[in-house]
Formats: sequence, C-alpha cells, structure tokens
Amino acid sequence: MMHKMKSLLYLGALLGMANACNKNTTPTTGDTDATGYQLNGQFQNAPAGTKVYLAELGETQFVSRDTATVDEKGQFKFAGALPETGLYQVKTSDQNQALVVLGNGSRLELTGDAQKLAATYAVKGSPDSELLRQVNQALQTSQQQMQQLMPRLEQRYTQAAQAGRQDSMQAIQRQAELVQSMGQREVVRLVRQNPGSIVSGFVVSSVLNPDENFTLADSVATQLKVSQPNSRYTKALVARLEPLRATAVGTTAPEISLAAPDGKNLPLTSLRGKYVLIDFWASWCGPCRRENPNVVKAYNKFKGKGFEIYGVSFDQDRAKWLKAIEADGLVWKHVSDLKGWESAAGQTYGIKSIPASILLDPQGRIIGKNLRGEALEAKLASVLK
Repeated sequence: MMHKMKSLLYLGALLGMANACNKNTTPTTGDTDATGYQLNGQFQNAPAGTKVYLAELGETQFVSRDTATVDEKGQFKFAGALPETGLYQVKTSDQNQALVVLGNGSRLELTGDAQKLAATYAVKGSPDSELLRQVNQALQTSQQQMQQLMPRLEQRYTQAAQAGRQDSMQAIQRQAELVQSMGQREVVRLVRQNPGSIVSGFVVSSVLNPDENFTLADSVATQLKVSQPNSRYTKALVARLEPLRATAVGTTAPEISLAAPDGKNLPLTSLRGKYVLIDFWASWCGPCRRENPNVVKAYNKFKGKGFEIYGVSFDQDRAKWLKAIEADGLVWKHVSDLKGWESAAGQTYGIKSIPASILLDPQGRIIGKNLRGEALEAKLASVLK
C-alpha cells in the first residue's frame, strides 16, 4: 500500500544513514585562515568529552570527515579548508543530528540540546543552513504525522482490500497522501523563495520528484547555473533534468516501438488520434498490480470515447508478463522488450520508479503524468467531453 507516502521522507532517511568509510581528513579541527570554514558549536546536555562527528553528504550516504570533542562549557569547533561548498551532518549519535551547509568562508554558530538535537538545533551565519533546517523540519513533521497515521490506515486499507472495496481503498490512500502533501507544499514554498540556493538544488533533485515538479526544478536549475555554475548540486540537477526535458508536459512524446505479445512491434505513434495513457508497470511490482484495478476501471469507462492504453512492461520473464495481463484483466495494448529496468522505453522516458504513467492527447503531446485513480478519471472526463 501507499509506497508513495514514503517518498517525501528522503531527507529524514538521510539523517539515519550510518557514516561511511573512506574517511577524508582534509577538514581538520582547530583554527583556520580566512579562506577556510569554521563551525563553532555549543550543546546543552553534552558532558565534557562528548564526541561530535562531522560528515559530508555524498552521492548516496554521509561520509565521515572529522571529529571534535566537547569541552567543560559544552563547546566544540570544526575548522579547515574544503574543496567545495556542500551539505554536512553534525551529530553526537544517530538519533541526534543537525544538517548544515559548509564552504570556505563559512562562519557558523550551531547550538542545541545534544539529547534531542534534530528538534532543537539552531544555526547562525548561514542562510543556506537555515533553509536546510526549515526543509528538514517540514519533512520531519510530515514523517511524524505519517508514523502516527500509518498503522491505523494500513489496517483499514487491508480490511477494505480483503472486502474488495475499491472506493474505500482509494479514499484511504487519498487521506494519507493529503497528510504527506502538507509537508511537500511547505518544502515547495521554501524552494520557491530560495531558487538560487544549493539547498534548493539538492531538494528538487533528490527530495521532491523533479518529474512531477519539472517547472519548479527547471527554474531552480536556471538560477543555479547563474549563481552556482560549478556546484556539484547544480550539475546533478541539470543532469537529472535532461532526460525529463524530452517528456515534460506540453512536449511531443518520444516514440516507443517494442514487441507486443504476438511478437510484432507496436509503435506508440500507431495510436495517434486517441488519448493514450502510457502505463509503465511490471508483473513483479506489487504497487503496480494494486493500481491495475483503477486503470481497468478508467479504461472500461472511457475506451469507447477515444481512449486507449499502451502498457509498457518492465518484466524480464515473458510467461509472468502474459500471466499478469490475463490475471488482472488488462485488455489493452501491451509491449515489452523484456529487459526489466533496462527497458529502452524506460530509459527514453527517464522512468525511475513504477507504476508510472503519461497521458497523451490525440496529437501525441503530453498532457499529464502519474495520474491515478480518481485523478485519472477526472482528467479523462475533462478532455473526453
């Protein structure tokens, strides 16, 4: 159920990462010159001798960079030189962490309660670090709300599924997504207010879904190419957006021509003249199979009104693919090259997770993405009048 609910908890998940190996001792504690950085900290409830760890956010995990020791006054200091500005974690334990932005020239003051650091820390001297704190706080609030809500919703969802009550299942999922979207709206607001920050670049690339927020992400990338052209976060965002640019809403969908179950290639363009839903899925994908009844419902409602579905499977086993088509009653067009995540169509469309869908108008232009359940039906009703 509701795999999508957890997507906005990315930053919170990063906070839980263990420090990696590959320790780099370039940043060192002690004094620094004007070209380096300095982070002065003071923690409450941190006895003298408490270790404080500094780690840099790499591509997939935090990488240990330095260690400091709290003195009798609860104070500590990190200082040194950095190859570039980046996102860093300061922690006393896996449960007590703060996130900051450090670069040469940074002069930060970090305070908080060492026993509940994530909820109490404050940072001065860095607007980027304050933005990062606000983003993290919004995500943590959303995560806490979801953790309180999930057990009850999962129980209700399971009961509804066992009883075959599709309407109840959809209502429960909408309720969960509403709570999640509150955190997303706050993060989006913060990004829009700070489009030239590397924090915004990181957030739209790795926390928000840039495919679903393409206009915002593209605007941030444009700003960063001016304000931070050499930043790794700018480069990562630009690279992330490139495959999405060809499939942005308003563009003509790239061609797909893969084998149908009968072995003959079926071009996507052969369906021109109809509204077409490109449905990326797989027989082994639980969320896809649970979404299939919603797609079947929409198809049955609109198939006689100029609507068609073009299913693109990420399967590798032909027999399992065909069995799932029959079992789920998917009586529309299907294609696959049986290459799993290496699917040529998936590569062309930059698909990173499934289920995923793209809605085309009769001219082959993209008019919607990842429309599910009632959202798909509402969109089709509005265009197929």
